[in-house]
Amino acid sequence: MNTSVITGRIPARPASDGAGVKIKRITPTAGYAQFDPFLMLDEIRSDDSSDYAAGFPSHPHRGFETVTYMRQGILEHQDHMGNVGVIQSGGAQWMTAGKGVIHSEMPLQKEGAFHGFQLWLNLPAAEKMRPAEYHDLTPDTIPRVIVGSHVVAVLGGRFHLNDDVVTGPIGDRKTDPHLWDIELNGDAPLQLQLDNGLQPLLFLYEGEADVNGEQLLPSALNQLRPDTALQLTTKGRARLLLLAGKPLREPVVAYGPFVMNTRDQIERAIQDYQLGTLTH
Repeated sequence: MNTSVITGRIPARPASDGAGVKIKRITPTAGYAQFDPFLMLDEIRSDDSSDYAAGFPSHPHRGFETVTYMRQGILEHQDHMGNVGVIQSGGAQWMTAGKGVIHSEMPLQKEGAFHGFQLWLNLPAAEKMRPAEYHDLTPDTIPRVIVGSHVVAVLGGRFHLNDDVVTGPIGDRKTDPHLWDIELNGDAPLQLQLDNGLQPLLFLYEGEADVNGEQLLPSALNQLRPDTALQLTTKGRARLLLLAGKPLREPVVAYGPFVMNTRDQIERAIQDYQLGTLTH
């Protein structure tokens, strides 16, 4: 019997998006079942402004949600409805594209370190055409849990700490999304217990770390066995994201910035965008 807690690994690959921004991208390699309910994870990290300054000019989305989290740097969001928001270091934006959003995401800095993540989260079929919705998460609205020498920023979901539960600012989703930024410091283990029914994934983006005694592959999404108590350890210092959610188990048809359930729905999204009716 295979008792390994790591059931799969999806390495990040170098890519370019927007107006030439250099990123690391993770997308499923054999269908979306191993990733469900998530669709994609991008990491942007550079001290060279030529890698990120051109940003992501105006582009559309339909059928899913994006979570943009800045660990270091400043990013401005603007959309077709005139909404403007700024994501600063330690903050995030949770955007539900729903039936349609046309927006831009542009760095407000001309130099210095820039490090952030964007996660694509699927919407259930019944909600893909819901109205667009935004939540700007300033750093002071994101709970930071201190466990010994470790720190966990809870952007979404529930973090169990002894008899207490720390809840992130975004909830009320059928996918029950959990997104934690974990800072491991020192060699004492960090114990994690997720609610049953969630599919957990770990992305190690700095340092070296183990989960239940197995080494995590860096710059990769490590898929974990669900309904299992997790123990994270490092020999000094490590940083990683935990993602977890309830799988939708629905068909996924994706084409660029549109994620729907059928090819006909994708054709309609393309047509709506070309006709200028995507957001109506």
